[in-house]
Amino acid sequence: MLSTKWLMFVVKFKAMTRPRLTRITIRPEVMGGKPCIRGMRVTVGMIVGLVAEGYSIEGIIENYPYLEPEDIQEALMYAAWRADELELNWEPA
Repeated sequence: MLSTKWLMFVVKFKAMTRPRLTRITIRPEVMGGKPCIRGMRVTVGMIVGLVAEGYSIEGIIENYPYLEPEDIQEALMYAAWRADELELNWEPA
């Protein structure tokens, strides 16, 4: 069982290491609140899926010319941050 002191450290550490993202938007009215690229109907999940299928950044931009290399980079940074996020089911004693 984690102590309260340890839990607060984990929460503060995660808050400090969150990447500064300027291209990822989360709005309930766009794609149901999923993380998107610059408010467009292009989700982070779609970008990650394309990369997982083997598409290069150039290949993604060729198919989606309204995207920029920085969009894809930030989508991957966001996905990596979320994958590394620690969620605790903690109940105070």
